[in-house]
Amino acid sequence: MSESTRLVQIIHPEHGRRVALVNDRELHLLSTYRTVYGFALAAIELETNLREFLSTDLSGVVLDYDEVHSLRSGWRFLPALDHPQDLARCLVSGCANGVASSTESRPPAPPWFYKGNGQNLRGHGEALTIPSYAMGGAEEAELVGLYIIGTNGMPFRIGITQGSEFADPAMAAADSRMLSHAKFRNCAIGPELVLDAQFNDVHGTVAAERDGQQIWSREITTGTPNTRFTLEEVEHHHFKYDSHRVPGDAHVHFLGGSLSTYTDGVTLQDGDEVAIQFAGFGRALRNSIEREQPDDPQSVPFAARTL
Repeated sequence: MSESTRLVQIIHPEHGRRVALVNDRELHLLSTYRTVYGFALAAIELETNLREFLSTDLSGVVLDYDEVHSLRSGWRFLPALDHPQDLARCLVSGCANGVASSTESRPPAPPWFYKGNGQNLRGHGEALTIPSYAMGGAEEAELVGLYIIGTNGMPFRIGITQGSEFADPAMAAADSRMLSHAKFRNCAIGPELVLDAQFNDVHGTVAAERDGQQIWSREITTGTPNTRFTLEEVEHHHFKYDSHRVPGDAHVHFLGGSLSTYTDGVTLQDGDEVAIQFAGFGRALRNSIEREQPDDPQSVPFAARTL
């Protein structure tokens, strides 16, 4: 195995779901379990090191990573972690943990927001959707902590991956009371889950493309010392809540960022593509932008019926 242990979750219309170990330009399919969740839960129950557990589970089947990542094969990417049995048991959330300016006071804990459950997760190559009721949509390139809660309520960090914390900053800017609405959007993580990643000084790039041409790009930094809070502080303030330590739950927690197309005055359009890549976290996470058509004015509103 390479020095850094990295996994991907992929799916094929004929072969179903698989987990693969990344080895340079190859993907080595693993045998025993078909999900990262399954491998991680087994390692927790066996009280064994996940990296060592994976090293003994190679199936002998090898895929061309270039073909798979470029979406030229029948394989497609799933989010780097999900809850395979119950989407509702995968909590997707994040925290405001960008670089503090000299005029900002430090809050006692990272401001926390909810992004939905596993239904809102997307993988590499999937579209991020701007709903018809939204004012807009923009990425925010971040690293993402991936966790499973053990049977005794102990959180286990599986690793860290790249993420596009997609949201509606225009809505939040128009009315700060709408922040929770603006954050409740689909988002993307992956393609690679790095098991032994550190939340240290990490550098990367984020870019937006339109019709095959780059329209915007920025260099980005994250991790200690580029954030207000360390990873340990973020995790403490997330998992101190009893309802965040339900055995068997999966957690996808965005660790904070501050740059996006929106902050630079760029409006993403239908068909645009955003690419995010942090050094040490594998190949780029790429997602297209898809804007939903306005609702039919004659459609029935989403109102509860009397039972």
